[in-house]
Amino acid sequence: MMKRLSRALGLLCLAAPMVLAQTEAPAPAAPSELAAAKAAQDAAPLSSPLDSALFYQLLVGEMTLQDGEPAAGFALVLDAARKTGDARLYQRATDIALQSRSGDAALQAAQAWKQAQPGSREANRYVLQILIALNRITETADPLKTEIRLAPDAERNAVLAVVPRAYARVSDKKLSSTVVEEGLEAYLNNPATAGAAWATVGRMRLAAGDGNGALEAAKRGQAADARAEGPAMLALELMDPKLAEAEGLVRKYLEGNAKAQPEFRMAYARALLDAQRYAEAATQLQAVTREKPDYPESWLVLGSLQLQDNQLAQAQASLQRYVALAEQQAADADRNRGLAQAYLSLSQVAEKRKDYAAAENWLNKIEDASELTAAQTRRASILASQGKLEEGRKLIRQLPERSPGDARLKLNAEVGLLRDLKQYRLAHDLLAEALSKTPDEPELLYDQAMMAEKLASLGEMERLLRQVIQLKPDYHHAYNALGYSLADRGVRLPEARDLIQKALGFAPSDPFIKDSLGWVEFRMGNKTEALRIFEAAYKAKPDAEIAAHYGEVLWSLGQRERATAIWKEGMLLNPDNETLLETLKRLRVKL
Repeated sequence: MMKRLSRALGLLCLAAPMVLAQTEAPAPAAPSELAAAKAAQDAAPLSSPLDSALFYQLLVGEMTLQDGEPAAGFALVLDAARKTGDARLYQRATDIALQSRSGDAALQAAQAWKQAQPGSREANRYVLQILIALNRITETADPLKTEIRLAPDAERNAVLAVVPRAYARVSDKKLSSTVVEEGLEAYLNNPATAGAAWATVGRMRLAAGDGNGALEAAKRGQAADARAEGPAMLALELMDPKLAEAEGLVRKYLEGNAKAQPEFRMAYARALLDAQRYAEAATQLQAVTREKPDYPESWLVLGSLQLQDNQLAQAQASLQRYVALAEQQAADADRNRGLAQAYLSLSQVAEKRKDYAAAENWLNKIEDASELTAAQTRRASILASQGKLEEGRKLIRQLPERSPGDARLKLNAEVGLLRDLKQYRLAHDLLAEALSKTPDEPELLYDQAMMAEKLASLGEMERLLRQVIQLKPDYHHAYNALGYSLADRGVRLPEARDLIQKALGFAPSDPFIKDSLGWVEFRMGNKTEALRIFEAAYKAKPDAEIAAHYGEVLWSLGQRERATAIWKEGMLLNPDNETLLETLKRLRVKL
């Protein structure tokens, strides 16, 4: 009993400190009179509406709650709140109801609190959140308006920005979008709030599946305030070939706003990378490194992209800059993962330069256990590059399998190692063994088809790719690979074009699929169209294989100087590219 009483008294002290009774302000007095009055006030007992009866009522309410009778405890605390007008008692009553999962009672308490204190943001916020939780969306319009109206001017745009998050779990997205738009009407034409308000409207429309409506909101928000980030961030999320105008809003924001945050430009660069527009992504990353050279992430992504393009000196400089900046930061999971990625990439740079000791030294810096597979795979590659292929394969196979996905990671690493060393038969046999256990896995079938193509087993390749398409009809890589193979051999060209166009429908920005389309157009004699396609593909992704095809079209059109220049660029990108080397040999071109 005493233990329960002690706990109740503790809760009572926390939950119900009473508001002191306010007295009418006295008339202005002389300083000496003020000092005397203050001394008297300090000595006088404080007046409070908490009399013995109310104190006992609150104590009983808390003890009743502990006895497992939340309804009775709630009623006693709410009654005390009404008698005293104390905000903390209203909040306590509301919380009791919420903890007992009584939404209607919680709403009753919050509404009573709001009625007693109409200017209280906290009371209004409780009402708004409870109505949303109860899915009484149409009733949220007024408390939403009040929440925004009560926010200080300096905070209003931030309050507008979080509104979509408050409605995120509502099932009827269209209704919530309509209600929010109605609640924000007064702020859509106010220059101080229009950008944020239209961005919120756009996000609500997007959540309701209205992409065009969201784009229209982003346009209106940017028109009202060209420097507002909200409409531009919305446009960034809307970037899609079907909503081509969205990217224009992103570019306009960046071009007209010298104070744009580097995080925004980084987000745009990521969107470009996702769309496989690598050259444009690199331009944005370089802009970030110029504008904010101490922003680590931009150097890491830029360095990885430069390594992918075989720009080894630039990649090393960018990655080492990232390492220098990241090592100054406090250690956390993101920082450790970033450093592990940088060390792996720097090891790869050193390996490409045949500096195997440096490559191993970079790997030895990796402390993140989750990067063990990647580090060991890199070590295996270093061994294989020194003629120790079986030692490298053994290193991968000895990796522990701590989760079901680890076995697949090891398989991919070993197949990749064999492929890079052109050990296609060994890779083919390894994949065949894996497929005997999981014969209907599309990714394994696709990899096996690519190894069959390298072994000139074209019938097997086509059979496997058609099996992939049957198992996974949206697997665009299979359509592209089969279409390109037919085009490269100059057979069934209309079918090849249909397959490649099907692939392009799933991945319209992929420069390698565009390369395939350009190649089939060239094979069909449509040289002007092929040239147009290759120009766009090479601009999006300067790549040695695309350069080989692009240069051949130029060569066939008599533009031999330009073709030679493109091929030279391709050789700088990857001097070992098989397609480029075969093209130069076939056309008897010496660079």
